[in-house]
Amino acid sequence: MADIHEYKCPNCGGGIEFDSTLQTMKCPYCDTTFDVESLRQFDEVLNQQPEDDIHWNTNAGSEWNETADGMHVYVCKSCGGEIVGDETLAATECPYCGNPVVIQEQFKGMLRPDYVIPFKLDKEAAKKGLLAHLQGKKLLPKLFKEKNHIDEIKGIYVPFWLFSADANANIRYKATRVRTWSDSDYDYTETSHYSIFRAGSISFDHIPVDGSKTMADDLMESLEPFDFSQAVDFQTAYLSGYLADKYGIDAEASVPRANERAKRTTEAAFRETVQGYTTVNADQTNISLENGVTKYALYPVWLLNTTWNNQKFTFAMNGQTGKFVGNLPIDKKKRWLYRLMYAGIFAVIAFLIIHFFGFFG
Repeated sequence: MADIHEYKCPNCGGGIEFDSTLQTMKCPYCDTTFDVESLRQFDEVLNQQPEDDIHWNTNAGSEWNETADGMHVYVCKSCGGEIVGDETLAATECPYCGNPVVIQEQFKGMLRPDYVIPFKLDKEAAKKGLLAHLQGKKLLPKLFKEKNHIDEIKGIYVPFWLFSADANANIRYKATRVRTWSDSDYDYTETSHYSIFRAGSISFDHIPVDGSKTMADDLMESLEPFDFSQAVDFQTAYLSGYLADKYGIDAEASVPRANERAKRTTEAAFRETVQGYTTVNADQTNISLENGVTKYALYPVWLLNTTWNNQKFTFAMNGQTGKFVGNLPIDKKKRWLYRLMYAGIFAVIAFLIIHFFGFFG
């Protein structure tokens, strides 16, 4: 059975967790705070603990305890309750006593992240973020604001692979400049054609690629950017009080997505250097990546699940910056009313234009 551990308050014995507001560890029972760095030695001691001297050989229930359809069972050291999770579960809380626990084996060897960006915003900030997200949405059903309720809010550290590389690019563009003029007899159009060449290199640092199987890639990318300057060396203490997953998609499988993002960004950056033309189209593109380095990190995300009209809606907030994303329902009646209103406005404008030019004609 996998090893788990909890951070215990030396004053009252309660489970301590990371406080995003104070940026320290805090006991929710006696309010004692602890510096995160002071727990580094505690982590090292736990990793060096010897195994028990006696090993009992029994098959009673062993298959189900270790794996059952990819699930694992862990025992809470505070109350003895069983915690069930899948193979990627890395940090959670005991469903019986509520104490935060960290699955120690998920962070050993190659599984250990290089960095973590600690949560900067708490659960209340996530609730306020949802309310702000609903403001100003004219097509949002009125009852969604009034009857929509939050089913669950959870702070989770999402695994990301961070790719750094140098991109060398050679791109040729076909461009045109169009000039028009008129005289008393004719209207003239002159189109000039150009071949433009750009070559150079761009360096990328820490391109994030979602390493979770359960999180949608487009949802996680929409939460960017994360400020990597606030990343710190990984310590399991930062996970206490939050959920966390081990990566479900390894670095090798994430390389194609990182390459795609790097090349797409390179193309956009080079395109910005071609200015002053009527049209610009890439004719030939050659982009190569080299000096690739990969790191493993955990990034903070708040997930909010809500229910309205028997439909489930999932929202996400960047736990560092507060950026909020999520799809909203649309009131179809309002949508048609707005379409009719805009159609009426355009009809009136067209009528006035026609009569204005007709008057002066």
